[in-house]
Amino acid sequence: MEAAITDQEFTLFQRLIYKIAGISMADSKKSLVVGRLQRRLREYGHQSFTQYYRMLASGENPLELQTMVDLLTTNETYFFREPKHFDFLCARVLPEYRSASPFRVWSAASSTGEEAYTLAMLLAEHRASQPWEVFASDISTKVLASAQKGHYPLDRNEGIPPALLRKYCLKGVRAQAGSFLIAPELRRRVSFRQINLTQPIDPEIGMFNVIFLRNVMIYFDVETKRQVVGNLLPRLVSGGYFIIGHSETLNNVNSQLVTVQPTVYRKP
Repeated sequence: MEAAITDQEFTLFQRLIYKIAGISMADSKKSLVVGRLQRRLREYGHQSFTQYYRMLASGENPLELQTMVDLLTTNETYFFREPKHFDFLCARVLPEYRSASPFRVWSAASSTGEEAYTLAMLLAEHRASQPWEVFASDISTKVLASAQKGHYPLDRNEGIPPALLRKYCLKGVRAQAGSFLIAPELRRRVSFRQINLTQPIDPEIGMFNVIFLRNVMIYFDVETKRQVVGNLLPRLVSGGYFIIGHSETLNNVNSQLVTVQPTVYRKP
C-alpha cells in the first residue's frame, strides 16, 4: 500500500529541496513528489514520508539525499529546443567570435544532455577548423551519467535536422535497436560536471563566450534567480552572451546585463 503525503510532510520536502537546490516547488507538485519518491520509501521500509524525511535530514545518508535531489529536479528537455536561440548563435554570435580560441559555451542546466549535444553539433558544423568546447552542468548526478553516455531512444531525435542526424548520430543495431548514440568524436568535445548553481562557482571551470541557462529559473524565486545569475556572470567574458528560456525573464533579477532581444542578454 502506498503512503499518502500530508500537507505538513509536503512542506518539509518543499523546504528541503529549496534549501539544497533553490527550487520553489509549487503546491501543485504534491503528486509528483509522491510519484517520484514512493519507491524510495519502500526501499527503506518507511511507512511515512516523515520517516524518509528524517533520514534525509539527519545527514547520515548523503547518497540518498542526492538520489532525492535527482528524482525531484529532473526536467524534460529535447534536441534543438527553442531553435531561435540556436539560429541566433549561428547567425550573430559565432561570426563575432571568429578569432576566439577556443570558443566556449556553457550549458548550465543541461539535464540529460540534449542541449549540450545540440550546441556541439552546431559548433562542429560552423567552427570545424577552429577550436571550441562545450561545458555542461547539472545538479543531478543521475542525468549527468545519462548525458555522458550520449545514448537516447530513437524517438528523441525529433528536432535534429536530417543532415546533422546522419552526420553525428549513430543508429543502434541488434541489442541497441530503437536507440541512437551521439558520435564519439562529438562526445569527446563535451564535458559534464555536477554543479549546484545556487552555490559559488569554482573559477577553475574557466571563462565562457556564451552561457545558456534555459528553462530552470522558472523553478526559482526572485532572490534565488539573483543569486544564480550572480554566480554565473563572473564566468562570462565581457561582451559574452547570456541566454535564458522563452518563458523566463531577468526583469528585477540583474541590472548588469544588457538586453539584446527577448531572452538574450549581453555582458558589457
